Amino acid sequence: MKKRALISVSNKAGVVEFAKNLVDLGFEIISSSGTARVLKENGIPVIEVSQITGFPEIMGGRVKTLHPKIHGGLLAVRDNPEYMKQLEEQGIQPIDIVAINLYPFEETVKKGADLDEIIENIDIGGPAMVRASAKNHKFVTVVVDPEDYDFVIKELKEKGETSIETKRKLALKAFRHTAFYDSVISEVLNQKFGINEKFPEELCIPVRKRSSLRYGENPHQEAAVYVSPTENNGLSIAESEVLHGKEMSYNNFLDVEAAVNLVKEFDETACVIVKHNNPCGVAVRDNQVDAYTEALSRDPKSAFGGIVAFNKPVELETAKVLTEIFLEVVIAPDFEEEALRFLTDKKKNLRIVKIKNFEKQPEGLDYRRISGGMLIQDMDLRLYSEWKVVTDREPSPQEINDLLFAWKVVKHVKSNSVVIAKDKATVGIGPGQTSRVDSLETALKKANEFGFSTDGSVLASEAFFPFRDSIDEAAKHGIKAVIQPGGSIRDKEVIQAANEHGIAMVFTGMRHFKH
Repeated sequence: MKKRALISVSNKAGVVEFAKNLVDLGFEIISSSGTARVLKENGIPVIEVSQITGFPEIMGGRVKTLHPKIHGGLLAVRDNPEYMKQLEEQGIQPIDIVAINLYPFEETVKKGADLDEIIENIDIGGPAMVRASAKNHKFVTVVVDPEDYDFVIKELKEKGETSIETKRKLALKAFRHTAFYDSVISEVLNQKFGINEKFPEELCIPVRKRSSLRYGENPHQEAAVYVSPTENNGLSIAESEVLHGKEMSYNNFLDVEAAVNLVKEFDETACVIVKHNNPCGVAVRDNQVDAYTEALSRDPKSAFGGIVAFNKPVELETAKVLTEIFLEVVIAPDFEEEALRFLTDKKKNLRIVKIKNFEKQPEGLDYRRISGGMLIQDMDLRLYSEWKVVTDREPSPQEINDLLFAWKVVKHVKSNSVVIAKDKATVGIGPGQTSRVDSLETALKKANEFGFSTDGSVLASEAFFPFRDSIDEAAKHGIKAVIQPGGSIRDKEVIQAANEHGIAMVFTGMRHFKH
């Protein structure tokens, strides 16, 4: 009795050569509809599924392989005499190799198909056969990825069969394949049905590996980057295009995410410099060169080896100043041709990254791993819920502009955080301290270190001030306006301190913790 291989694929890449090799190795080929036609056109003898089942394909191909003569051949345990006796009684022949990939559901969604077409491209028989084969992997070799065809053929030629190790590896890949497929379907239909359930009782998060990384946060940690097929559709940082330079590292991706999310807060020409996931210099100016040089001047020591993000295409004059210090990554929505040529000529290892999603904030949910589970929340996309002046003195128009600028920046600084700003540029940033006074002192120290006066500047705090001490300290350094969420039990005390010092204070009604 000849061995049998069942081949039914939507992705026809490599399938003809695979089938030819199997025939040369003595296999009979079973196939259905489109795949059978392709194989026959290439001179490969094929037994159609309907010949095996004695039943025609019906309902436009919706029902063709869901039949005992197929699934019996897949699920029979070959060293179980009772199972094999039943196969013989029912005239069922075992199937030894299964090569299946599923209906192109993702591709159908991405091309903008309507709901009926999307649903029609939900594969039923394919996953059933893949799972049956993977369950019975001790006896059935299941292949869901054309990249594995050559390896399977090589092993068959060398050993006469696939090893149990290979079968297990392919079975695991098959189960992941169907799980991923179903998770994409559930994500898409959640949107298409208008249900948009954020926190279902059972959560499936489909992601596909884009590439391995050299290492993780540290060299002893392995790492990889994965891409969501249901989010952003090519507009995400995970799918950003590296135009030049070394491959992106794990830490590069984290820092780029931080830089891009901040620079997207601004409509005006802006530059953000990030180091270790915190901004160290931010500026808005009328032209790009000034935006960069101002941002750099705020903390050039930290900017060394940093990440620079722009919200406008990089110009040649900007490219020239970018080469004056060592940077890890420059990221922007695009690069003028001359600017790109200049940067690639001057900086061999500089990562030049193009990303398309500067026109919108990220959508969806924020996932964070904890031991034994996961925390999930909305993305922090809003800026404030109110703009309430709570002091006797109103902020001036210039102060309002600076307060709004500082508030956008502090939203993206690790908590506890304080940002001092003036003329739409950071003066000092105090990130990640355990005390808000410590954060203020860090920001003041940075301003002093690089020769920037805080006189007439504004201050933003991402969460409320629990005591008046920070306001008293700010007043000593000439800070004239403060923006904060409010909500402390000592708000009256804090407001009183601001009034005593002639400081204008705005409450936003919304905090922006960033842990």
